[in-house]
Amino acid sequence: MEIVHVYTKLRSEFGRQCRFSDRPAELLLDVPPDPNLALQFIQRTHRDQAVQACRDMSEHQVNTERFESESCGINHVEGGWPKDINPDEMEQTIRFRKKVEKDESYGNSLLQLGGVMDYCIRQNNSLDIYEDGFEDEDEVDESPEPPSAKTINVFRDPNEGRRTVTGLSWHPDGGRKLAAAYSCLEFQRSCGDVSLDSYIWDVENPNRPEATLKPASPLVCLDYNPKDSHTLVGGSYSGQIAYWDTRRGSQPVEVSSVEQSHRDPVYKIIWLQSKTGTDAFSASTDGQVLWWDVRKLSEPTERLVLDPGREGNLDRALGAISLEFEATMPTKFLVGTETGLVLSCNRKAKTPAEKVVCTYDGHLGPVYALQRNPFFPKNFLTVGDWTARIWSEDIKESSIMWTRYQMSYLTDACWSPVRPSVFFTVKMDGVLDVWDVLFKQSDATLSLKVCDAALYSLRIQDNGRLVACGSQQGDATLLEICGGLSTLQKNEKSLMAAMFERETKREKILEARQREIRLKERSRSEQSREEEAGREEGEDDPQQLIASAESDFHSLVEAELKKREKDVCEEKDAAESSP
Repeated sequence: MEIVHVYTKLRSEFGRQCRFSDRPAELLLDVPPDPNLALQFIQRTHRDQAVQACRDMSEHQVNTERFESESCGINHVEGGWPKDINPDEMEQTIRFRKKVEKDESYGNSLLQLGGVMDYCIRQNNSLDIYEDGFEDEDEVDESPEPPSAKTINVFRDPNEGRRTVTGLSWHPDGGRKLAAAYSCLEFQRSCGDVSLDSYIWDVENPNRPEATLKPASPLVCLDYNPKDSHTLVGGSYSGQIAYWDTRRGSQPVEVSSVEQSHRDPVYKIIWLQSKTGTDAFSASTDGQVLWWDVRKLSEPTERLVLDPGREGNLDRALGAISLEFEATMPTKFLVGTETGLVLSCNRKAKTPAEKVVCTYDGHLGPVYALQRNPFFPKNFLTVGDWTARIWSEDIKESSIMWTRYQMSYLTDACWSPVRPSVFFTVKMDGVLDVWDVLFKQSDATLSLKVCDAALYSLRIQDNGRLVACGSQQGDATLLEICGGLSTLQKNEKSLMAAMFERETKREKILEARQREIRLKERSRSEQSREEEAGREEGEDDPQQLIASAESDFHSLVEAELKKREKDVCEEKDAAESSP
C-alpha cells in the first residue's frame, strides 16, 4: 500500500478545542450584478398562501385500558384519649375527665374557646344558609342541550374465550346492579373450552363481577324478579330453565328437566304478574311457549304451540325469538318469530285455534326485539332485518310508522321508560341509535359508535338515564344519556297520543282503499271468467255449430245471387243505350 499524503500534527494538538476570538468585519468576496442576466430572468407566477400562526388542535374520545382497583374500608373510632385510656371503659373515661377538670389550664381554655363559639353561634343564627333568594322569580327556560351520551363503564368478560353478551337485566331496586348472560351463538363454532358462567356486575366496579351464576348450560337470556330482587330466572342454550336466589350462592336452586324443557335455546324469558310472584313464561325456536312455576320446575304448567294454522301441530310451528308481556293486559302477550311474523296470543283461550288471535307481517327476517310502549300499550315496537317498526293493535296489514332501511342489521331495541316518543336500537356495526319520533322521523336523533364489534343486546334502566349494550366480544358498555333524552318534555304524552291516532287513521283509510281495490279486481276477474266460460260452452255445442255454419252459408249464397242479378241488369241497360 503506497502512502500518498501524510498529515503531520503535534500530539498535543489532538482533541484540542476550538478557540474563537473577536475580529473586525472582512470582505471575502464581492459579486456585482450582471445586467445581461436580467434579460434572461423569468418571473414566477404569483400564488397567495394564507398562514395561520397557531397550533392545530383536535379532540378525540377514547376508552382507556381498565385500571383495576380495590375497595378498602376504614373504621373511625373515638379519638383524643391517651394511649393508656380505653374509650369503651366508662370508669377510666370518668376518672380522666375529673383529672382534666381539676387542672388550672382547663378553665382558661374554656374561657378562650367560649368567645369563639359564641361568635360562631351568633353568626349562624343571624344568617340562614338554606334561604332561597330567588324563590319569587319566574323560571327562565334554558336552551335545549344537544343530544349526547357518554361512556361510564365497560364490563369485560373475565374469561379468555370471547363470548357474546346475549342477555341483560337491571336490578329492580335502584338499578345499581346489572346481570349479564354470556353464550356462544355462532353457527358451528366449538364451545368446548369456553366457560359456562354468567355474572352480576356492580355498576360502580367494572374490575370484577359481584356475583357469579353457574348454570349447567350457557345462559342465553335472564331476568330479575320485579317482586323479589334476590331471585333471577334464566333460559339456557340446552333449552332448560334455571332459577337462582343470590342469597343461596352461585348454583341454581331449581333446574327444569331436559325432557320437559324446550328442544332449542331459550331466547326469551319473562316474569308474569301473579300473586305469588313465582310465575314466568319462556319462548324458544322449537315453536313452543311454556309457562313455569319456579318453585317446581319439574314440568311446565302450560304449553302453547305456535302453529299458524291454529291446529297445535308442532311440526309446522314457528320458532320464537322474542316475547312481550304487559302487566295491564294479563291475558294477552306477543311473540316474535323467525319468519318475521308477530303473533298476538290469548292465554285464557280454551282451544288452540282461539289462542293465536291474529298475526302481523312486516319483517323480512327474524323479529329480534318486541316491546309495547309503556305509555300507550296498544302500540308496540318491533325490530327485524334493517328496520324498526311501530305497530297498532287495530291495524293488521301494515305498521303505522317505520324507519328507513339501515346499512347494517338491527339486533335489538327498547322504548324509553320515561319518554313515550323515544326508543333505542343497536346494530351489527356497533352503533347505538336513539330515535325521537316527535323531533325527527327520517333519521336517528343521536348515533353513537359504542365499539367496533357487533352489538347484540340492549337494556335501559328504569329512570331512563343509563343504557347497557352487550357486544359480540363479551363487553357490556354502560352509557349515560343526556337529560334532554331522559326527561319527560312538556305536552309530550298528548302530542304522542295525537300522532299515534293520526297515523292509525291514515293506515285504516289506506287499508279500506286497498280492500276496495281488491274487491273490484276480484269482481272483474269473476265476470271475465264467467264470460269466457259462456263462450266456451257455446262453442262446444255441436247443434249450435251446425246451425251457425248453415246460416253463414245461406247468407253468403244470397249475397252472391243479389250481386249477379245486379250485374245482369247493368249489362242490359248498357246494351239498350248503345245505337
